[in-house]
Amino acid sequence: MDKIKTSACIVAYGGYEEVVKAASSVLSYTKDTELSLYVVDNASPDGTGARLEAADFGGPVDVICRKTNDGFGTGHNTVLKQLTSKYHAVVNPDITLDTDAISALCFWMEEHPDVVMTTPRLRFPDGRDQYTAKRTPSLLALMARQLPLPFLKSVERHYLMLDEDLTRPQLIDFCTGSFFVIRTEVFQKMGGFDESYFMYVEDADITRKAQQYGKVMYVPITYVYHAWHRDANKKWKNFWMQIRSMFHYWRKWGFRLF
Repeated sequence: MDKIKTSACIVAYGGYEEVVKAASSVLSYTKDTELSLYVVDNASPDGTGARLEAADFGGPVDVICRKTNDGFGTGHNTVLKQLTSKYHAVVNPDITLDTDAISALCFWMEEHPDVVMTTPRLRFPDGRDQYTAKRTPSLLALMARQLPLPFLKSVERHYLMLDEDLTRPQLIDFCTGSFFVIRTEVFQKMGGFDESYFMYVEDADITRKAQQYGKVMYVPITYVYHAWHRDANKKWKNFWMQIRSMFHYWRKWGFRLF
């Protein structure tokens, strides 16, 4: 019996060693489906693209070097038209696998044809869970994620769906862009990511687009590791970029206070 055709894409901007580690782990552990892996370099100024072209990933990787950095979503859209898979995984360079998470989600989606997009459990490298199942972004939720204020704790818990049983699959309104699997046909029909976002919140946006085709779900049957650098919490430039993206999202989909 032929294996299901899958694809995955990692977008790089610097961080050569981390990208190689991520790509190698995807190749090493994705065994139960037929995988095509792409690495797109977003015009890294430090020569990462040329190094990736010469890298040994332990398996076949199609490395594509862009001439300009037009953002996270644009980088992922680079491979959109050439995909021939049934399922496509969007993978951050700070993701690593030690199990066949991509195939597990594909098989689960085979059994749930009304689901078009899934994300698994995410863990920190030390094994602690990250809370990545989210409700629709709101102003108070954004504040709760950035400001350690006691009166916002309940808002954050609601936003992160900690009032739900996250040991079971759950419908979500915000699928993390760090790692998700989507039906390739849907990814192509929707035109991939909205390229008017440079970085941040494009994952919330693509979730809303995917919901027009079917269900988007958090599926904790498997997991991946996510280093989660959280630059928006450390650098003012990134924080303000996130704020601008959030307001762009609200202009497009409607503002929510809570």
